[in-house]
Amino acid sequence: METKQRSEIKETDKWDLSSLFASPADWDKGLHELEGMTTEAPSYKGKLIAGKASLLSTFAWYEKVSILAERLGCYAMLEYNADASDGENIRRYALVSQAYSDLGAALSFFAPELLSIDDKTYASYLDDPDFLPYKVFMAKNRRFKEHVLDEKDEKILALQGECGSTAHLTFSDLTNVDMEFGSIDGKPLTQSTFSTFMISPDRNLRKKAYDQFYQVFLAHQHTLGRLYEGSVKQDIFISKVRNYPSSRAMALYPDKVDGAVYDSLVSSVHDGFDDLHHFYEVKRKALHLDKLAHWDVYTPLVGGISYNTSYDDAVGTVCKALQPLGQSYVDTIHAGLTGERWVDRYENKGKRSGAFSSGCFTSKPYILLNYTGETLNDLFTMIHEGGHSMHSYYSKKNNPFFQYDYTIFEAEVASTFNEQLLAHYLLDHAKDDQTKAFIIGKQLDDIVATLFRQTMFAEFEDKAHKSVEGGEPLTIESIRTMYGSLLHEYFGDKVEFAPYSDMEGLRIPHFYSAFYVYKYATGISAAIALCEKVLNGGEKERNDYLSFLKSGGSLYPMESLRKAGVDMQSGEAVKEAIAHFRKLLSEFETLLK
Repeated sequence: METKQRSEIKETDKWDLSSLFASPADWDKGLHELEGMTTEAPSYKGKLIAGKASLLSTFAWYEKVSILAERLGCYAMLEYNADASDGENIRRYALVSQAYSDLGAALSFFAPELLSIDDKTYASYLDDPDFLPYKVFMAKNRRFKEHVLDEKDEKILALQGECGSTAHLTFSDLTNVDMEFGSIDGKPLTQSTFSTFMISPDRNLRKKAYDQFYQVFLAHQHTLGRLYEGSVKQDIFISKVRNYPSSRAMALYPDKVDGAVYDSLVSSVHDGFDDLHHFYEVKRKALHLDKLAHWDVYTPLVGGISYNTSYDDAVGTVCKALQPLGQSYVDTIHAGLTGERWVDRYENKGKRSGAFSSGCFTSKPYILLNYTGETLNDLFTMIHEGGHSMHSYYSKKNNPFFQYDYTIFEAEVASTFNEQLLAHYLLDHAKDDQTKAFIIGKQLDDIVATLFRQTMFAEFEDKAHKSVEGGEPLTIESIRTMYGSLLHEYFGDKVEFAPYSDMEGLRIPHFYSAFYVYKYATGISAAIALCEKVLNGGEKERNDYLSFLKSGGSLYPMESLRKAGVDMQSGEAVKEAIAHFRKLLSEFETLLK
């Protein structure tokens, strides 16, 4: 039951990072090469405005240095997240962070100089076939003209970037490495195993784990509060320096998403509170409780169905569920999850909690898991992260470097779309009504977690940033009060909380990447709509969806989703997702009776 050291994990159960660098020594050589290119960078000053041939040769060099920097950063980040207690991983992460800062400072002339090209000449470049690999990058870059500073100020901001990540890195080290949560009944309580305890059928065990877990966070509340305050202040500092009206506006700007989309999401979810509160009442009855508590809300609506499967068997289920996307898609993801070793499968000491997909233009689309095989969530997490990685796979195959990187807004569609396919597959192969109820209950829990809960997170982020922007400082008391109020609003009056339940707001890693979580909510809304189109349609609908995956960063997210078949600007997709939730809840109640 002990959490293993990294060295105790089998090599075949770890990701193979050789598509980035064959060894740490090769990484060191790459870093040395990047340092040389950083020294070389100032020699390109003036070449962006010296005519077409000069601009093209500069772009070719810029592409080379960008790909190298991306590889170095990806390798260091993956190694660090696999074991943040390893001194070499910490050192490598620090070195590349410094290298990024130095490169950014050396290239501080690049954006201002590129944007200084007159409009007529710039437009002629965009129409020139020779600039095709750079066209999307140049067109998107032009939008930022009013937010790019002069060379001197850009250099200062680049040098400040490393310091600006301190709050996030410290939070990660504190919560993933330094915090010790002890054990319960011989099983270690960690960031990864906490969710396993929360779905236990033993209510006393859930309560014990909940108390023990949050007591540790409570003991560090002032440090955690100060770290989050620092992260919010950093966001606001950058937004002011770059002349954005707010930190939220700055976060939405790259995706060309209007603030009304954010506000409409929150408003639509509030309109669905009656359905959400009814869901918690149904859960209370299903669990045969007099009063539902916060440590009960993650327990499956239907018990008595065990899920315990090996990693390889889970891969088999994932591949069967993804058949509607075609054999090529299935064969590729099967190879990635198994022999090609995209995945770092199991928990070890120092490993980041949760899961993610990450990679770069020249690498495999890697996946970090903490697979246990003890919960159905592990299966959904695998197919979720697989959706991200397949999105990256198609994007890299069909786009040049400067337009392969899709937005997070689009990314969350690809991942939750796969989850929808898995739910449909499991329902179609359910052996009895109890199993069907269990799977529908899982769908309900997932929509609550992804649509309602992430919107609550998004609303909290918005309130926290607006508080500071309005002159009200963030304190541990104001953070807890703000978050606690939202807990009561979203869960309703009938759910019981502990005095420290509001500490949940200080343990969410995504809050250190501000205004990110709302994309989970919009993503599942789009995914539900697109999944229905693919399952109820034919080859055209499937190809439309695959074209969306292949589009990479060639379009703005609203446009790429519209071409795939869903309009996120209108807000209808969110309302339809809530209606889908209401329908599932009704089906569940019928099965339960």
